[in-house]
Amino acid sequence: MEASEAEASTQSDRKEDGAPSGRGEDGPQSKKASLKRTRNTKAKKTKKPRVSRTFQPGYTVHEGEDMLFVISSSTSQYNYSAWVPKKKGRRKKKKKKAAGGKLKGTQVKTKKAVRAKPKLENKPVTKEEEVMDLFVPQRKSDHRWGQSLPEELLINIFKMVVDQDGAVPFLCRVGRVCRLWNVAASSPVLWHRVTVGHCWVAPGRNQLPQTEMKVKDTLTWLAEHRFSQLRDFSLCHWKKNVDFTLETVSQFCPHLRSVKLSHCHGVTAKGFTSLGLHSRSLQSLNLQYSEFNVIGLLDYLEDHGSQIKQILFTHGLKNDRLLTAITRGCCPDLELLEVNTELDSKDCELPVCIQALQISCPKLKTFRMLNVRPRHKAMRTGTDLPSGFPLLEELCIATTHYSYMRDKDLLDILFDSPKLRVLDLRGCLRITPAGLAMLPCLELECLFWGQYFSRHLSTSPVRGLHMVTQKWSQTLRQLDIANHPFPEEDLELAMSHLAQATEADRLHSLNLSGTKITPQALRSVIGQATALDYLNLSSCRYLPRGAKRIYRGQEDVRQLLNKLV
Repeated sequence: MEASEAEASTQSDRKEDGAPSGRGEDGPQSKKASLKRTRNTKAKKTKKPRVSRTFQPGYTVHEGEDMLFVISSSTSQYNYSAWVPKKKGRRKKKKKKAAGGKLKGTQVKTKKAVRAKPKLENKPVTKEEEVMDLFVPQRKSDHRWGQSLPEELLINIFKMVVDQDGAVPFLCRVGRVCRLWNVAASSPVLWHRVTVGHCWVAPGRNQLPQTEMKVKDTLTWLAEHRFSQLRDFSLCHWKKNVDFTLETVSQFCPHLRSVKLSHCHGVTAKGFTSLGLHSRSLQSLNLQYSEFNVIGLLDYLEDHGSQIKQILFTHGLKNDRLLTAITRGCCPDLELLEVNTELDSKDCELPVCIQALQISCPKLKTFRMLNVRPRHKAMRTGTDLPSGFPLLEELCIATTHYSYMRDKDLLDILFDSPKLRVLDLRGCLRITPAGLAMLPCLELECLFWGQYFSRHLSTSPVRGLHMVTQKWSQTLRQLDIANHPFPEEDLELAMSHLAQATEADRLHSLNLSGTKITPQALRSVIGQATALDYLNLSSCRYLPRGAKRIYRGQEDVRQLLNKLV
């Protein structure tokens, strides 16, 4: 009985000590248990509290006249650098196990040799390294640099982007960065000109009802909170909600001056009526490549045509009624009139009464008929004599098809236009140099008279170019006579008149592509025109090989002169 009690007491002691109850194994396992107790009794290391340090940026920003200066304030190579040493932490040691899953008693762990990190030497900092350090996020709080910029500086930066890429969607996105950027992006100065394109749906696809509601809500919010100082508004490639957009914009934008609808559909009389009710300052309407209700627009022009100064539309069977209404005097203060059509269109003939247009629009300054052949209509007898276009500065009758305009037709348009500066006659094959010399304008700056379509080119030689260059040699800045069959002697005499101009820095662009210009005639004009920065000599057969190309820049033109000498 005593032996059994002793054996029971020893077994209970082993259990309390953590040893197994089997015989012959109490020696080594009791030692391991004692080692575990000694490890757990060690005191844990207390973590030191982190000390918060105030952030000091490694640069300062100064505003100049036209740029920003970023100046580094670092004095050492590694001050405020992007390199941060890694935190040292305990690595959990993995115990190697034997095949049975238990640790071997005779196994000893070996530590890997750790190489010491090389000490950083204080080397002199170069300017390139300082610049590289400035544009690397140096600390966690460096991303807040935009929140410390002055509001006026942010507005100037945003204005540069808006002038290049537009207000939408740029200002809508940067306004969600932070409160400061939101305040800067909502400045009315940045919302003077807005163009809205494909923001919600791809072209040719139908909008879902939920998407359509989002479109209307977004436009309404922008008009109420951002468009208070809107001046110019453009809408591109919209198939729906055009009337709603015109109503919303005209209602919340009292200073609206210009509306442009490009490739839009579904414009009804309701949209033009809303413009007449709210947009009292509207002066420009651009409806090119858009489908609109012509009757609604005519009703608008009858009531509010006196305030319109610019009208642009595309030639069509229904849209031609608009030109008839203009010749009847619905827009007496019109200054710009442009009628265009697509390049691949077949029927481009537009009947127009020039005399009636001169009477109804005496203030016209720009008259463009792009790829449209004007067909003159006779005016009824018994009316007043036309007064011409005394304020006209630009006339464009360029076309890709054959033009029937002659010298007399051109003179009927420009017989009283002494202020003409730009004349575009590309495609007008029947206009002669003698007809141009008879025009009353004496200060013409740009003459575009090139022929670019081979199926209509004339091969018969034409003379008299020297009369044109002699008349406007003192004022011409751009001259285009591409593919004209002028003889070599006529071209040489014409270039000599351009070289005799009193102001050498007057001529900037010269297009002689496809002509019979010779090196001698070219050398005279290049040597005197010091401001020439564009010269087209492609397909010129009388020039040496290697010179038949386009030259851009004054330096490129100077190199050509050295080759011709």
